[in-house]
Amino acid sequence: MDVNPRRLVNIGAERVSHVSNTEFPGHYPNEDHSWNLESFEQNLTVRIHRLSQRSIEFDLIGVDASIANAFRRIMIAEVPTIAIDDVYVFNNTTVIHDEILAHRLGLIPLNVDPTQMDTLEDGDSPTDRNTLEFRINLECSWKDSKGKSTSATPTDDERYVNHQLLSKHLQWIPAGEQLEKLKTAGPLNGDIVLAKLRPGQAVEMVLHAKKGQGKDHAKWSPVATATYRLHPNIVITKPIPFERAEEFKKCFSPGVVKVDKKKRTVQIDRDHMRNDTVSREVLRDPEFKDSVELSRIRDWFIFSVESESAYKPEQLLPEAIGIMKEKIAAMKAAAMELLGGEGGGEDVVMQDET
Repeated sequence: MDVNPRRLVNIGAERVSHVSNTEFPGHYPNEDHSWNLESFEQNLTVRIHRLSQRSIEFDLIGVDASIANAFRRIMIAEVPTIAIDDVYVFNNTTVIHDEILAHRLGLIPLNVDPTQMDTLEDGDSPTDRNTLEFRINLECSWKDSKGKSTSATPTDDERYVNHQLLSKHLQWIPAGEQLEKLKTAGPLNGDIVLAKLRPGQAVEMVLHAKKGQGKDHAKWSPVATATYRLHPNIVITKPIPFERAEEFKKCFSPGVVKVDKKKRTVQIDRDHMRNDTVSREVLRDPEFKDSVELSRIRDWFIFSVESESAYKPEQLLPEAIGIMKEKIAAMKAAAMELLGGEGGGEDVVMQDET
């Protein structure tokens, strides 16, 4: 692919160069690089590369690293979700301490739409609009004949009843309008093992789930991971000897290099170039180091996001954009207030001059 050299971060055997963006006013003589909305819209591209039920890989092209990183951090720490926050223990005779079990309960991803819930602020009382209630009441017991079995090596399922506390044992107690608004509420995965029990051991708890953000606690983070990397750019500058084609191919990630045995040619597969990790192994070979140029495209970000919340993977970026817009609006309002409102800037300048 043909890429403007100004967009490239050059990668050498031991170092990288041209890391910072140079397209800003005053850097290039007789070139106007002041920010322009129309130009930004033309260069901005969002392209979904892979989408599954719980994860997404998409390309964000045409933005600065600060913007891409802001989206990543917002997805991790500021997109709100619902998680168990208060645990009231009435009985816990398992080997798991109350505090540890409460922590494990808090990390269970809940399938609850955060937009349907309000945030419980400090000093507020729990209501059906800001709090969800779950209950656990489980006791382990022997099966018939106190665990005796005809099998020489009986399994736990053959010997015990309720020998595992699972996330599916959380029982939602709807209150007020919750049943009408939420329909259902519970764990995304009902098979998460929270504790193992033996006959005579029991758990009885009341759990309160609340709306929060990942910056307060990781249990409110809507993602398991949210990462990005720059798109690789690989250019073969000199023909590769066909006798060493396989060695050249092994210097890159699988699928990046195409070897045509009939035509005896070696090429870079543009469709799979994105998969390369840019290990720079090719630059350590004396014969190959002058035959290839490695770089990354500075404003082409490959995002990989795994959702562990009620949000679908494709919803997380729009949610992050909405939160960023709110932040920008708040900053603008604060700046206008400092200036005394619209037109206040002139008054401030006049006061300084007097």
